[in-house]
Amino acid sequence: MPRESDSRHSETAGRGSSSDHVINVGMTDVRGPGSEEGIGFCIFKAPQSLSEINLKAYQPNIVPIGPFHHGKLEFQKMEKHKRRFSTDLLNRTDQTIDKLAESLKPMEEEIRRCYSEDIDFKSDELIGMMVVDGCFIIELFYKYYYRKSQGHTHPGHDPLLTEPWRLPFLMQDLAKLENQIPWSVLKCLFDLTLKSWNESPPSLSELALKFFNQIVHREDDVLKKYFDREGEHLLNFLRLTYIPDSQETKRKSKDFLRLIQPANKLHQAGIKFRPTHCESFMDIKFSNGVLEIPVLKFDDFLSSLFLNFIAFEQCHRGSSKHVTDYATFMACLLNTPADAEFLCNRKIIERYFGTDEKIAHFFSNIGKDVVFNIRETYLRHVFQDVNTYCEKDLCVYWASFKNTYFKTRWYLISAIVAFILLGLSAIQSSYAVISYYRPRS
Repeated sequence: MPRESDSRHSETAGRGSSSDHVINVGMTDVRGPGSEEGIGFCIFKAPQSLSEINLKAYQPNIVPIGPFHHGKLEFQKMEKHKRRFSTDLLNRTDQTIDKLAESLKPMEEEIRRCYSEDIDFKSDELIGMMVVDGCFIIELFYKYYYRKSQGHTHPGHDPLLTEPWRLPFLMQDLAKLENQIPWSVLKCLFDLTLKSWNESPPSLSELALKFFNQIVHREDDVLKKYFDREGEHLLNFLRLTYIPDSQETKRKSKDFLRLIQPANKLHQAGIKFRPTHCESFMDIKFSNGVLEIPVLKFDDFLSSLFLNFIAFEQCHRGSSKHVTDYATFMACLLNTPADAEFLCNRKIIERYFGTDEKIAHFFSNIGKDVVFNIRETYLRHVFQDVNTYCEKDLCVYWASFKNTYFKTRWYLISAIVAFILLGLSAIQSSYAVISYYRPRS
């Protein structure tokens, strides 16, 4: 489970227990978190506490982007594809590699400040890397946009787009913490190559969302809300599109807050679980004993997003902790495989890979050694209201009675028969008492 971060207050980190732990996984830069240089960091190497659990979760599988994994031997073949895509982009515009490099040159210091560790590449090497990687991403978005969204078929056989196994790995790699370049670089290159479009161009945000939407499958009306939004890089941009719009009502929380019980125990306490279809899977609500949780389509890509969203939130000083809060909430519910089975049966989790054990294991691990402050979570009132409801004795006793005797049709029939027999016994006893005190004349 997560560790709480408020050193001034003793909050509850377990079910009914209190703790006051601070785990510093926020800054990994050798220059020190206190320096003014570190304020602008937005691209990080995963903290050791997280990478020890799943090292490859934050590193590229087939395509390196940015300086952290540039030049590794296992990616040499993909470097050729990146240069080919960059050439395809430049062939449709009057720009050249040199012109794009000159445009990015004034941004060099800004680019270096985005990375949490010193970049050892020389000026020309760094700028050249940014041009090739940025052009590759833009061209990848461009080709997919025309091949799918506009119904055009791009000429030729491109293995990056036509070989089914490659595209999912590409999407995962472009949304990994250690595999990012600044959004400002992408935006600059995109604006300089707009002439490559033969019609009114979509925004960079629209291209990115439609590219990733082939896996996450969100409605067009939802995506349109973010066509004019931007992020610090692709990973953070995607994260921002999942943060729910609904705001918590302003009301005071109890001084004593604690995490909630697992799903099966909440069910035994009388809480009903209802799946909902919201714009964001994080839009959780609780009212009148009903816990409404958006349907979660659990697959490889979403699990990878979770890991990298949380790692980004833990590293970035100014980031909200929405995904960390959501993962902590789900980790509370999914304490055992039986809890995962319960939520799957309620259609709250749609399982596209793995087993109930794997889902429970994933959420129990995802929140390990992360900073979580229950006072500041956007779900704090859900935690509070669920626990308050469970403290109502009458609700708990009635729910326990229903779960014991009305669990199935046969339980219900048995309970009815028992009540009838009990009633007949009571009547018989009453007649016996009456006959004793008032014998017939």
